[in-house]
Amino acid sequence: MTLGQEALAYVDVLHNLARYLTGRGADAEDLVQETYARALLGAHQFTPGTNLKAWLFRILRNTFISRYRRDRNNPVVTGFDTVASTVAAEEPCFFDDVELDRLRKVVGAEIEAALMALSEDARTVVLLDLDGLTEQEMATVMGCAPGTVKSRLARARAALRRSLKDYAGRETWWSTTGAIR
Repeated sequence: MTLGQEALAYVDVLHNLARYLTGRGADAEDLVQETYARALLGAHQFTPGTNLKAWLFRILRNTFISRYRRDRNNPVVTGFDTVASTVAAEEPCFFDDVELDRLRKVVGAEIEAALMALSEDARTVVLLDLDGLTEQEMATVMGCAPGTVKSRLARARAALRRSLKDYAGRETWWSTTGAIR
């Protein structure tokens, strides 16, 4: 199997991260496409036997940062700084399971808003953690030390807990009203 074929297995997780970084589906698709183009051009730099997923995440993140820096001073581009206003207009995509559709309607928008309220680095580290990367792999993607990843993840989790603290009390209400089965 070629590197390109192996890399295609990660298109969904790359798109999820790209969507949360950009806040828009169309921008996420463009970012993923550019990530794959850069990965194919730099395939000679990939070391076989290392973590391909982490390598692709790092390319995606670096591409996002480069785009952001390039576009932030462009008055024509509304840019990535409109993330908060565009997220509410799009359907949250935390769950793919039809059975969880009711739960998505109840809490999905508020969870997504809490996630989008985090800084770019905090949001990225949470999403990488959800994708199952180790702290060392996240550090490689983020371009920082594993200790920095650990502290960013702890602060991000704490911020999410604060933002979503009201849901702890609603859990009983949901189960008694049939909102969660």
